[in-house]
Amino acid sequence: MLPYTLIQEADDRLRKRVRRTELIHSHHFSEKLGVPIYFKCENLQRTGAFKIRGALNFMTSQPREALAKGVITASAGNHAQGVAFSADLLGVPSTVFMPESTPPQKVFATRDYGADVVLTGRNFDEAYAAAVQAQEERGALFVHPFDDPLVMAGQGTIGLEVLQELPDVANILVPIGGGGLIAGIATAIRETHPHVRIIGVETAAAPSAHYSLQKGKIVQVPVTVTLADGIAVKKPGVNTFPIIRDLVDEVVLVEEEEIALAIVALLERTKLLVEGAGAVPLAALLNRRVADLSGKTVCVLSGGNIDVKTISVVVERGLVAAGRYLKLKVELDDLPGALARLATEIAEAKANISIITHDRRSKSLPIGKTEVLIELETRGFEHIQEVISHLQGVGYLVDVLK
Repeated sequence: MLPYTLIQEADDRLRKRVRRTELIHSHHFSEKLGVPIYFKCENLQRTGAFKIRGALNFMTSQPREALAKGVITASAGNHAQGVAFSADLLGVPSTVFMPESTPPQKVFATRDYGADVVLTGRNFDEAYAAAVQAQEERGALFVHPFDDPLVMAGQGTIGLEVLQELPDVANILVPIGGGGLIAGIATAIRETHPHVRIIGVETAAAPSAHYSLQKGKIVQVPVTVTLADGIAVKKPGVNTFPIIRDLVDEVVLVEEEEIALAIVALLERTKLLVEGAGAVPLAALLNRRVADLSGKTVCVLSGGNIDVKTISVVVERGLVAAGRYLKLKVELDDLPGALARLATEIAEAKANISIITHDRRSKSLPIGKTEVLIELETRGFEHIQEVISHLQGVGYLVDVLK
């Protein structure tokens, strides 16, 4: 288990070096969910995520000679930036192995902090294996992204901060990847507030802790592509899993569309930009994954490092999932005014055309016909049905596109 004293020492060590992130009460989500909702905004942390806490605590705990050959690690992005920033602060070289699929924004940011970035492997586990091999060859100090007591202790300082600001917290929802974040937070909270309900959240694309708890032992699961790339880990840590098993009340899963909706909701309602891994706690609440919820509830928004390209995709997926975006294919007679008439009927249905593509060259079209692909802004699923019904009612054959 993780000694509580390590977290207290980490709090003393990090107090002047990392940001004490805001704990924000959300009126909107409190009203929507029927319980007081608070967000612990680690997306506003230096380097954009909580990982700096564990990395810096680990490195500042080492004797200077241990850092002489530099540090090395593997990461999907946020730990990479935490290690790179910490190494730069301490004046030691750092090398970070990252999966080839890592979002460019996280790669660029890691390099900007001074790290030598090596892109290798299809996922975190393959990058991790390459990092371990390089560490053995070079003799550099390895900074584990989650499965180390000092790293977990650094992450646990989040729990201390929550308790200091909100001592009557009833529930806390925490993302789970390898488990370092929730292991540290759970240890910090259970020591003085054993009644607090601690809930872990994973993406269904990487449910390693969920299935490990079901089996009662660490199991490896396949990982698929996910918006929550920061928690896409095949198995929990050897050191983190026993803490999750003993201190965490439950682990729930969320789907990709639910994560996208949560990211969009946070943008619109709180003006907070959060990456997929950081949005999973709110996704769990919005989709009622947690039963019998009552009392003050904290969602740990673990990070905000999301690249512009991903934001555009996420926003579109979130709007589609919320019924606020509709894609249609409509076949028209290839006659003057046919397209204008269709646009008029769409306006009658109170939908707004976002994108329209007019194609009369498709081989599948009969002579004299043209195909129109339309993307519409809508006001929800009820409005979508109204638009489709109206167009069908005036004689159009409408195909809804996914």
